[in-house]
Amino acid sequence: MDWLNALLQGTLLGGYYALLATGLSLVFGVMRLVNLANGDLAVLAAYVALVVVRATGINPFLAILPVIVVLALAGYLLQRLILNRTVERGPLPPLIVTFGLAVIIQNALLVVFTANSQGLDAGAIENASIDLGNGLAVGLYPVLTLLVAVVTLGGLSLFLGRTRLGRALRAASDDREAASMVGIDNDHLYGVAMAIAMGTLALAGIFLGIRTTFAPSDGPVSLIFAFETVILGGLGSLWGTLVGGIVLGVAQAFGNQVNPAFQLLAGHLVFLAILLFRPQGLFPRAGVRQV
Repeated sequence: MDWLNALLQGTLLGGYYALLATGLSLVFGVMRLVNLANGDLAVLAAYVALVVVRATGINPFLAILPVIVVLALAGYLLQRLILNRTVERGPLPPLIVTFGLAVIIQNALLVVFTANSQGLDAGAIENASIDLGNGLAVGLYPVLTLLVAVVTLGGLSLFLGRTRLGRALRAASDDREAASMVGIDNDHLYGVAMAIAMGTLALAGIFLGIRTTFAPSDGPVSLIFAFETVILGGLGSLWGTLVGGIVLGVAQAFGNQVNPAFQLLAGHLVFLAILLFRPQGLFPRAGVRQV
């Protein structure tokens, strides 16, 4: 039963990792851009939610919409004003720019909010559980996190496959020049893609803030988990991101079952093993620019 419980808890943890990595996967799939500020942007979203909650007194879940709007707008402007200038210059300029952005976010948060840890209080749902019988129980909040991750990934998949704008995004990701020749505004589409990615990071940041305490220095750790999730699932594959998150979460849960000190190490070792034997990930997309 202990191992079955570890499997369940790891799967639910994987839902959070998938939510954290969705934006990273989308941006890479559309623009081939590796966003080193992904973790710090999630932490920034948690602080934006904290400001909204303190200013209005509302439940953190009710702050989701305004935080998504703020982060999506910031993502669009960031892409149009800065990152679009680097996309066609190879992989190194975006890495440098997003690394610099991560440093700026960390230091700005440190100045404004200090190094003290903060948290978002969502009420009774944080401790509520679902009894599965035979001594097994799962937390209601982790189940909600997994469901939100699945709905988010499903919604993005439908958007990319069924809508005109989504098909335009896929066309721009496959061949930027050909898309431009048929009248597609690649710069605008890339801004939309970053806005959507930042919207998913807003979700991840709020769920991070409810799940645990957070501080300005937490971004790099979140980035590592997001990177491992994306690479495990397959670069640019949205549903692969969910699988990668679950694999990472289960590996950590099994490591914790053996010894709590092995929790993070077990996840890193599984990541390294898959990277060695299947570097393209578990579910890579056909074509380097596909989502």
